[in-house]
Amino acid sequence: MQRSTISLAAIPATAVGRQQFNISSYFVKSQTLTRLALLLPGLMLALSICAPAESPNQTKFHGVLNDYAPASTGGPWEVRGSWSVVVKCRYGQFDCKADFSAALTMERSDEGINEHGNGDFNSTNPMDRMAHTHHITLVDGQVTAIAGGIEIKGPARITGNGTFPPPFQTNTDLSTLTIDITGGNTVAFSNIAVTFGDQAAGHFGMSPLHGVVRKSSDKSDK
Repeated sequence: MQRSTISLAAIPATAVGRQQFNISSYFVKSQTLTRLALLLPGLMLALSICAPAESPNQTKFHGVLNDYAPASTGGPWEVRGSWSVVVKCRYGQFDCKADFSAALTMERSDEGINEHGNGDFNSTNPMDRMAHTHHITLVDGQVTAIAGGIEIKGPARITGNGTFPPPFQTNTDLSTLTIDITGGNTVAFSNIAVTFGDQAAGHFGMSPLHGVVRKSSDKSDK
């Protein structure tokens, strides 16, 4: 069975500008829809108007982040790690939600050692690098269309070395996360930018951290 390709042109012009849209249109199987439409046109119309599908159509993204948090946060910090996104839309609905997760390592760069780590490059005091980890989880973030892709936004739980709340927080409030996944005319979804808000911005910085999309697939892909 031949798969339909992802096309940014499929995003309606009215959707650009952060209005909600149905991402499932990117990944539907054209031949399957044709057969269903021929066999059950009345039933398909009734389902789309009266009731959502029992299970959501899922679109999955995977990739890596590789960037620097600024010197103003005690760095610069080297930030690296893997991330994944699952976008969930029900047929007949335009309200899509997304789950985001990431596992990141952070440590001071050489510049960070000079500025905040006593200039130790000889490993006599590796604590000057302050290597640590963060696990980030966002559940049911709101999905909207932006120019060239999608944006996901919602409250995220962020750990520090496996502990919540992390050291940079003074309470158990969740921090707002904004995730932009965009692409071009050859690779529809190629880039990711993650922006931290609230207390997390004091540790990761207010500018987005950038990375790459390694794979995108619908729920039927293996």
